[in-house]
Amino acid sequence: GAAAVERLLSSVGLDTALQVWAEGQLEGGGGDSPPRGSAARVAANAKHALPEGTTREVYDTHESVLVPPPGGADQEELERVKAARPRVKVAALDGVAQRILGGVDSLNAVQTAVHRCALYSSENMLVCAPTGAGKTNVALMTIAQYVRSRVGADGALDLSKLRVVYVAPMKALAAEVAAKMQASLRPLALKVREFTGDMQLTRKEVAETQMLVTTPEKWDVVTRKGSDSLVGGAGLLILDEVHLLHDDRGPVIEALVARTLRLVESAQEQVRLVGLSATLPNYVDVGLFLRCNPASGLFHFDASYRPVPLTQEYVGVKVNNPMRRMQTMLEIAYERVLATAMDGKQAMVFVHARNDTVRSAKALRDLARANGDLDRIAPPADHPRLRLATQEVAKCRSGDVRDLFAAGLGVHHAGMLRSDRALVERLFSEGLIRCLVCTATLAWGVNLPAHTVIIKGTQIYNPQKGAHVELSPLDVMQIFGRAGRPQFDKSGEGVIITTHDKLSHYLRLLTASLPVESQLTGALADHLNAEVCLGTVSSVAEGATWLSYTYLFIRAARNPLAYGIAPDARAQDPDLYVWRINLIRAVARRLDQARMVR
Repeated sequence: GAAAVERLLSSVGLDTALQVWAEGQLEGGGGDSPPRGSAARVAANAKHALPEGTTREVYDTHESVLVPPPGGADQEELERVKAARPRVKVAALDGVAQRILGGVDSLNAVQTAVHRCALYSSENMLVCAPTGAGKTNVALMTIAQYVRSRVGADGALDLSKLRVVYVAPMKALAAEVAAKMQASLRPLALKVREFTGDMQLTRKEVAETQMLVTTPEKWDVVTRKGSDSLVGGAGLLILDEVHLLHDDRGPVIEALVARTLRLVESAQEQVRLVGLSATLPNYVDVGLFLRCNPASGLFHFDASYRPVPLTQEYVGVKVNNPMRRMQTMLEIAYERVLATAMDGKQAMVFVHARNDTVRSAKALRDLARANGDLDRIAPPADHPRLRLATQEVAKCRSGDVRDLFAAGLGVHHAGMLRSDRALVERLFSEGLIRCLVCTATLAWGVNLPAHTVIIKGTQIYNPQKGAHVELSPLDVMQIFGRAGRPQFDKSGEGVIITTHDKLSHYLRLLTASLPVESQLTGALADHLNAEVCLGTVSSVAEGATWLSYTYLFIRAARNPLAYGIAPDARAQDPDLYVWRINLIRAVARRLDQARMVR
């Protein structure tokens, strides 16, 4: 797969390769080609519109845009289409896959579409699918293929030569992924360990481990050490949430992939790259960056593949006075929470500061009390565990948890004691807490779903910039992924309450018309310095070659204006070689002035 891509690039140049990729290869694919999402038939930079059936309501204080799930009102037809999608029985797969996927009767539509590539080939692959579509099992299938490829001629499996690295987006998620993977890989006697800033491993422990679950930053630090690295010989690198490329932490992923690709070429080591991502508008570019074969290793599934239909509401508050604006946002959130509670469902309200969780929860309780609705959101009086739960809450160390429980409200943030957090999570999953006010950390870590999720306000403080910035698209996708998880719900509802001037920004995000851009230029000095120390870059020309492996290069070729390249520069310099040389020179001079390199 990767070799075919390299040949395509070298024979026709980057421009034509991108064109072939976006138009010809994705349209065709033969009879065995997997079903693509509808976005696969849209050119990467086509215009997007709001889905059919979208309604807009304007009030004095705010404007509301209600977006129905894919398929609009005709949900029955969509369900019939979903039921007709082919599914492969796990019993029909090979022995290794059956043991790893134990407990699963048949693959879902997404897993069925990708199983040939995941299980029966070793080429790089990228899978873009909505949250909750079963991407974890896709990762398990690629592990099954890797394990099978390491079985010797005598049928024995040499565990010392097995090394899988799973890069989870953050520490909060690494522990959860490690526990899930350990349970799945236990039948094969494979050891899984978390390897993050919190969990240090000795050289002996690393040698005894077949699968490491790590974060991009940790794996970057480890691989910077080169040949005397603690960890060597990884044959499978799984990158979860690749759409992080758009985030501040994207440069680390770019540096990791570029280093891995160069290692594959220089040391002739076979390392399979597997990218898992939410639905992306320019997945073609990310596929090119991961060196996937467009005909067989690139998979894109639209929102219709989401297991639970999601209705989304975008609310833009028009009030200019900051205090009145916050009160209006709170009242809108309260209306949605009350409507959800009266349906017998649960809601989550996401805020962006720890102290705001308690403040918002108490304000919601006061509103309920003032409107005489307290009994509607209180814990169900006929719940079998209510008496026991009340006793447990009375012993809780957090006064806020004790104070709010009687009103059916809870708070959850990273500053709470672990025991208090665990208690709140349990009470919410048992249905005793009707509304949980929490920070975005919860959307990444514990798998705790709710029927309705509400994002109250989109301004989040960034300590590096010393200012408030807008909530990232990544966080919005992750939080909305918590609405109506498949094993618990038939439908879900996501509400985002923002200021009126930001309403169009989040609607553009919804229609996936904001492409994922590279953030490497801001962190280029750090990563170039690391490559120089590693010995992989020793001249300006080598630095320019290294840049050609990054996502920055692919996006600069696709969208030159966004990276300060004149529109006519591509005509004289098709491969942007002069631009790359100048960029490396400028960064190298900065490093020289700082006495980092000479």
